[in-house]
Amino acid sequence: MFHRSHRLLLRPIWPEDSQALLAGIADEGVVRHLARAPWPYEERHARAFTALPVDPTHPRFLITRARDAAVVGCIGIDAATTPGVPEMGYWIARNHWGQGYATEAGAAVIAIARMIGHREVRASHFLDNPASGRVLRKLGFEPTGRVEERFSCGRGEDVQALEYALVLAGVEPEHQRAA
Repeated sequence: MFHRSHRLLLRPIWPEDSQALLAGIADEGVVRHLARAPWPYEERHARAFTALPVDPTHPRFLITRARDAAVVGCIGIDAATTPGVPEMGYWIARNHWGQGYATEAGAAVIAIARMIGHREVRASHFLDNPASGRVLRKLGFEPTGRVEERFSCGRGEDVQALEYALVLAGVEPEHQRAA
């Protein structure tokens, strides 16, 4: 599955993407905000991630710039602990922070989740990463009020995370309402 937004192309992740993926995520400042990525992030981790099976109901995408195919990050919706409610997760390479790519890619993935037939999507961020919370709120996610301990592979410890939910039926993201 592919998705073209204004500035981005979200596309499947292929094994030959492992080096580009590694170049973007092998940064402790990126990995520390993720639950599942280990630190240090090594080539073998990138190869294993690019080799994961594809699930059409829970797609993962390489985020690339449409104009030059530069790798910006990754985004996807995974099966979560709540049955039937996927969880959106993403990361953006440090040299692309602050350019609105997370919000743009998130809006694309929400549209895809609607198209697939998901009725709700959850997401969370570690409390020490408020920038991710701002992205989620721009996309229409609402805090559930639930703070839970989530294990961070990169930090090697439990970290407090704030959970968000987005009901997909009839909800329009903030960035579209303002237009």
